[in-house]
Amino acid sequence: MKLLLLFSFVALAQCLGHRIPLRKGKSLRQALQEHGLLERYLKEHPYNPAAKYYESGVSSEPMQNYMDDSYYGTISIGTPPQDFTVIFDTGSSNLWVPSVYCSSQPCSNHNLFNPAESSTFVSTNDSVYIAYGTGSMSGVLGYDTVRVADIDVYHQIFGLSETEPGDFFYYTPFDGILGLAFPSLASSGATPVFDNMMSEGLVAKDLFSVYLSKNEESGSFVLFGGIDPYYVRNGITWIPLSAETYWQITMDSVSINSMAVACSNGCQAIVDTGTSLLAMPSTALAQVYSVLGVSSGGQVRIACSSRGSLPAIVFHINGAEFAVTPEAYVVERDGSCSLGFQSVGVPTESGELWILGDVFIREYYVIFNRATNSVGLSPLA
Repeated sequence: MKLLLLFSFVALAQCLGHRIPLRKGKSLRQALQEHGLLERYLKEHPYNPAAKYYESGVSSEPMQNYMDDSYYGTISIGTPPQDFTVIFDTGSSNLWVPSVYCSSQPCSNHNLFNPAESSTFVSTNDSVYIAYGTGSMSGVLGYDTVRVADIDVYHQIFGLSETEPGDFFYYTPFDGILGLAFPSLASSGATPVFDNMMSEGLVAKDLFSVYLSKNEESGSFVLFGGIDPYYVRNGITWIPLSAETYWQITMDSVSINSMAVACSNGCQAIVDTGTSLLAMPSTALAQVYSVLGVSSGGQVRIACSSRGSLPAIVFHINGAEFAVTPEAYVVERDGSCSLGFQSVGVPTESGELWILGDVFIREYYVIFNRATNSVGLSPLA
């Protein structure tokens, strides 16, 4: 009976959307460590993962958010298709990939788009510039067929890089970025890929959903146009957006052991697949560390054996509770454990800002609903 149910779930999911698998790969942090460059990188490039949310413009996208990211998918551009590994980033809106026009070092060991090899490419005279914490990506805009899963988006605008950030990005395991935030954030007024999917009727529903596997498990995916019923057996809590730019929501408070430790007067949070950790204001981070009984400063390392004695952190959102257990927020790499938190620095004009990155997302099946401008969260077993 269970087997029949599973088959029916799979069949239904196939009817409801277009799935693109995500794979876990080596992170930039791991690559830099292996080459003895991590300490220098962190010293030369101190960063604030929320910098992109504080900018008055719409084209800031600090790449340091990808230091620990390890979920990537493959898309293709052009006719015949040219493949690229990209991060599906709900914290930005542009699609861009390296191109044969790029002479920067990071382009020397990544896939490069060649317009001359695509019969459907349409060039423009428009430029694109996206500011990064360690430099910038600049290039030109063009149009071509973009294939995501089994969806062909015709005449999709995208960026072809001519210059990219400094030499450290030579070590990144991804080629480019596919932004899944709102059009208002897109640099140069480029229409995001998912907006074209919706306007062209390529998806059954104006939403996409994300499942990120834990530890070394496989099976992560982005599902365009549907909700996989297998992952919502525990129900869906819908949370209205507080801004239609990033996937931004209002949190009521954050508690540990039934005691409010932060965001006691409400605060803003952004659900961001392009941020690997759980980021919070520095004052909130200090309070969380204090309650957990650990010393603050940098990325805190702890004994892996202490994970079982730590409490869950509970996020109170729209009248519901969403727990993040120590199994989720204690990150283990090569036998060493650290807390998956980081500081986002100064508050926004509207108060505290939190970034619910992959540490949070791995605990929930997340539905990004453009039809209702809401985020759906379903607890994973």
